[in-house]
Amino acid sequence: MACRSSGTGDWNDGMNRVGEGGQGESVWLGFFLYSILGDFISITKQQKDNLRHKKYREYRKLLKKQLNSEGWDGEWYRRAYYDDGTPLGSSDSEECRIDAIAQAWSIISGAAPRTKAEQALSSADQLLVAEHEGIIRLLAPPFDKTAKDPGYIKGYIPGVRENGGQYTHGALWLVRAFAEMGQGKRALELLGMLSPVQHASTPEAVQRYKVEPYAVAADIYGEPPLTGMGGWTWYTGSAGWMYRVLIESILGLEIKDGNQLHIQPCIAPGWKDFNVQFRGYDEETDYSIHVSNPEGLETGIITGTVDGVKRENREEVFILKMENDGKHHEVELTIGAPTKK
Repeated sequence: MACRSSGTGDWNDGMNRVGEGGQGESVWLGFFLYSILGDFISITKQQKDNLRHKKYREYRKLLKKQLNSEGWDGEWYRRAYYDDGTPLGSSDSEECRIDAIAQAWSIISGAAPRTKAEQALSSADQLLVAEHEGIIRLLAPPFDKTAKDPGYIKGYIPGVRENGGQYTHGALWLVRAFAEMGQGKRALELLGMLSPVQHASTPEAVQRYKVEPYAVAADIYGEPPLTGMGGWTWYTGSAGWMYRVLIESILGLEIKDGNQLHIQPCIAPGWKDFNVQFRGYDEETDYSIHVSNPEGLETGIITGTVDGVKRENREEVFILKMENDGKHHEVELTIGAPTKK
């Protein structure tokens, strides 16, 4: 799959001996590379760099094929391969049978076909989301007695930090994947689980969580007797991603191409509407955005008006060209079901 590096570890630093011999490969890194190449392909086209454009497109096509063959385990995507070719994150693995970020990025990257994306997400929901404990595990089961040496992650006791606990950064990617698949209700349920406030809703929960209920924790322990206890708090990586998932994945607001505001909500059917106040780059231009959901949808075709002028749109994303004109703008949008042919 050619997703190797001269160093060790990928996003999960603790897996620093999975491919230390230079032969192991990271399936997650393959999805990440697929996503990055997509961004660079648009740049090579813009710059008329035909050589790189062709090279990246061909490599990305091959990468997608390999990820969906060698990276697919049958019900979810594998996490990696050791130097000797042994898969990690497979149904045949004794420990770390499934990992959250491989499933999340198969969808975020756009590399997974619809059927595999749905299956991978369903498997992650079933095997990694612990409703009763209110956590989303990074991987399961944790490393403990396996003869394989994945790295210093195995030095953490089972359920602590990356070793089978909730690593909030990765858990938020999984929430983003649910939103990408149009499952707004589930995405919001999981986002609610990740909110630190939810871990301090009762005196019993406070005693279990033991850390601040107003700051995002990097990790929450996932195995008895520490299940539900918070670890490293005030973690900006997780806090930043929680903000992004809320704004970009749920409310669906994302700036692209410099001055275009893309609006593509993915919400719970029970949300009748929501409001967003958005300020432009010049700090003087502002937009009041009101999104209505009269049909109780999670996603749908976005139609509406900008400053009273009707905008025709037949897509699930509404693109608003922002003007730095120092004025106030009113945007009224409605989520509707696609017209049946």
